[in-house]
Amino acid sequence: MKKLVAVEPRKAALVEYEDRHVQPNEVKIEVDFAAPKHGTEVIDFRGQTPFMGENFNEEWRMFMPREEGSAPGIVFGEFQLGNMVVGKIVEIGSDVTEYQMGETVCTYGPIMETVIVNAINNHRLRKMPDGAKWQNAVCYDPAQFALSGVRDAQVRAGDYVVVVGLGAIGQIAIQLAKKAGASIVVGVDPIDHRCEIALRNGADVCFDPTSCDVGFEVKKLTNKMGADSIIETSGNAAALQDALKGIAYGGIISYVAFGKPFPAGLNFGREAHFNNAKIVFARAASEPNPDYPRWNRKRIEETCWELLMNGYLNCEDIIQPIVTFETSAEAYMEYVDQHPELSIKMGIEYKK
Repeated sequence: MKKLVAVEPRKAALVEYEDRHVQPNEVKIEVDFAAPKHGTEVIDFRGQTPFMGENFNEEWRMFMPREEGSAPGIVFGEFQLGNMVVGKIVEIGSDVTEYQMGETVCTYGPIMETVIVNAINNHRLRKMPDGAKWQNAVCYDPAQFALSGVRDAQVRAGDYVVVVGLGAIGQIAIQLAKKAGASIVVGVDPIDHRCEIALRNGADVCFDPTSCDVGFEVKKLTNKMGADSIIETSGNAAALQDALKGIAYGGIISYVAFGKPFPAGLNFGREAHFNNAKIVFARAASEPNPDYPRWNRKRIEETCWELLMNGYLNCEDIIQPIVTFETSAEAYMEYVDQHPELSIKMGIEYKK
């Protein structure tokens, strides 16, 4: 049996593992489809995450140095890659009553041939309805962060909305903003193919930030007013500068990206000083939710799963390229790390 592992920074490989029988509370899934995470996981894969030498202390709500002698947050050679899996249940623990042999399910899990998960009171072990698309299922995670970003941006009917960065989260945010009733939805990305997909799925117009002044174009498009909401998923410093220029007075910039340190040049003078913009850092996984107690992570997850399974969201265009499990190590390095412009969210198909 094989699994996908980061054996060293920026190097992935399929390594062997020994399968085991399930515990009474577990089920074993024989994986048919999988997908990695293209955001925070890539930072981990490159060894650039703050979790290497630090740990986020929940009590202090800040990063603090790890205790001397403790293992780093990422241990290369053991760090398994992957985010979502879809497959059939092939083994059931004696205490499991909610699932049956042969059922197709989706859950969080690494890219490997079999995944064993807790199956008692686990709302993240999702049964796939008949006819549901696996491409939608493996977008369960990015859909949550897209929904969180749209909600934190307070998108309302009639609004002017800009989505910056048209990866999986941005593509889903485009659809959610349009379906929420935004009158103008603008996509921003330098990659033509990503813009084409966004235009097919709700964007009214797309701008290439390398060939135009995005902030100025947004102001022209909105009769000089600017965007009510800008959802920033790219983590690029120039993108945030453009957002500060293109935001309407008092508008909201919902910052979804897990940003890296900005280089010199980001200027919080200029338009930022005059536009009274509100920058909120949107993260579906942070509790309590800004709309607690009505909303929490579980409600976000339930909502996203419903929208994905009933076809309200379309993620078939987002899953590309689709590679085989046997080539997943080389494909991960190529499409996720080295040349992310060649993919949106890579899908993995297991040939049985």
